[in-house]
Amino acid sequence: MKFKMKFNLLAVALISSVVLAEDGRPEKPNVLLLLTDDLGWQDVKCYDIDEPSHMETPNIDALAKKGIKFWQAYSPAPTCAPSRTAIMSGNHPARSQLTHVVGGTPPAPYHKTAHRMMPPWYSGRFPAGVIALPETLRNNGYTTGHSGKWHLAMKHNSFPQPEDIGFDWSRSVHGTTARMKPHRLTGFATDDPNDPYRLDENGFATHQLSIDALTFVEENKDKPFFLFYATKLVHAPIHTRSERLLKKYCEKLGVELPENPQEWKGEGQTNPFYCAMVEELDYYVGQMFDYLETTEDPRWPGHRLIENTYIIFTSDNGGMESMPGEIITDNYPLDRGKISAMEGGVRVPLIITGPGIDAGVESDVMINGLDFYPTILSWTGTPVPEGKKFDGCDISELLKKDPTDPELVKGDDGSVRDTMMWHFPNSLALESTIRIGDYKLVRNYDHVGDAREPELELYRLYETKNRKQIRGDIEESKNLAASMPEKAQAMNAELSERLTEMKASYPYYNPHFKSSLPNKEKVPTVLSSSKNGHVVEFCYQENGAKVVRAQLIYTLNGGENVFAEEWFRTPATLLPGNKISAVLPEGTTHYVINLIDENNFLVSYPDVDKATRTKNASPTAQAVSEL
Repeated sequence: MKFKMKFNLLAVALISSVVLAEDGRPEKPNVLLLLTDDLGWQDVKCYDIDEPSHMETPNIDALAKKGIKFWQAYSPAPTCAPSRTAIMSGNHPARSQLTHVVGGTPPAPYHKTAHRMMPPWYSGRFPAGVIALPETLRNNGYTTGHSGKWHLAMKHNSFPQPEDIGFDWSRSVHGTTARMKPHRLTGFATDDPNDPYRLDENGFATHQLSIDALTFVEENKDKPFFLFYATKLVHAPIHTRSERLLKKYCEKLGVELPENPQEWKGEGQTNPFYCAMVEELDYYVGQMFDYLETTEDPRWPGHRLIENTYIIFTSDNGGMESMPGEIITDNYPLDRGKISAMEGGVRVPLIITGPGIDAGVESDVMINGLDFYPTILSWTGTPVPEGKKFDGCDISELLKKDPTDPELVKGDDGSVRDTMMWHFPNSLALESTIRIGDYKLVRNYDHVGDAREPELELYRLYETKNRKQIRGDIEESKNLAASMPEKAQAMNAELSERLTEMKASYPYYNPHFKSSLPNKEKVPTVLSSSKNGHVVEFCYQENGAKVVRAQLIYTLNGGENVFAEEWFRTPATLLPGNKISAVLPEGTTHYVINLIDENNFLVSYPDVDKATRTKNASPTAQAVSEL
């Protein structure tokens, strides 16, 4: 009897505690956006499909059991800078004109004579005039922090920096990812207290980037915070400062270290350096998860920080499968990897946990990094900036009600989203893709003459029956474009409509390509240029192909520092008599005119040898000087 009474009193106390906890929950939850670097869909153990991975990610796997794991999550782009900018701006990379890394140079082929096409001009920075996610949150009383990689600018130290778009606090160090010298079999972490990478009690190297992220939370846990924790792991250079982990994976994989420490030629997921990096990443983010789970919330006495913190764990793009001399990982069964808009380049791990989100859920709903901005605003009760148009969707209702129901993902007009688009007119990929339901279309821009790829590819990734998705051709191995031409054309038209609305830019054919290209001999020639004040005029000759438009490419800081030069684009006017006119913006130091003909060849004057910046290949060296 006495035991029963005690039990009842305890039950009442527990119930009262729960009620008080609900009533006392801080109005504004914390948000941790944890963005890993180049982490592939198949690099995380809990995403094993087909062949099991040898990599160990116990902390990330445990996080997945505490929330929702999405099997069909995508990055906004297949490379770093456009994805990060899209997440922070809410704008699609095509709309921002930021579709690849290290932009802000005149259009030119990566190699003047070896490449058939060249990418368009694309921006090198976060779009001007756009209110970024941290600024919006800060306006709602949040303390905003950034730790780790930045890359929302032309160079890591270029404008804008984190504080320029609304971060109150920022730290950006390499930590353990700093290159090991003279090579990656030297400079392992030790127990020496003076070693900046000294081993901790668990045998892992000290990673300052992780310490910085923890420092921000420790210093700001007494107020609502937003932390953008941008790990530099597992981006190249591919190495580990833990000799123990390296030996562990050599033994586990049954491999030996290479004679040349800079090479790894083992296929698949057999690179012990990379496997060790993935486990290190898991360990460091696990420290953050542990801190949130064990630290009392000053704003909610008796409760832990984790109880009122949303966590988004994902990657900026798919895994980087290889680079010259080294095989890094394998995204199989997905096709390709980073620097391609095929599934391996854009499908990423995504785990979301937080207040009101069910644990242990797996979902096949399509999610995109563009969804994070509007969703975080909803979680935090933050008003949408006036006039802001999101290219993603608020998925808070999906997360709250039924994370497996795709009909809960709706656009601003209330329609259910079943379509996503990627635009990557860069590198060697030169493609745009669109997914509508079960199908994915790939548009290859380099498709004339002796091109290796057809213009259109169509794949059925899944087969949905009775609202259940059955795995189909996620390998993108069976091109259905020829057998389903009407569907391919309809999806291509939808892709065009979306790209046109975003005023997307497209790649051009290279008139300097060393081999044959249809209509290469018809490209126009610029004959002369003149300048009167801020107005420049060019005369050109058509050689069989009509000039359809022209662009002025200009810089305000030409010649100061080749690696800091930033070039912009503005339209030029076609005049009668084969003339072009353009107005130089105030402060222009150097400029280039681009002519695009009816066959999509681009001719520059003066000629630009190379798009990338090197000491021996500066766009300024060829540009017209305004001074």
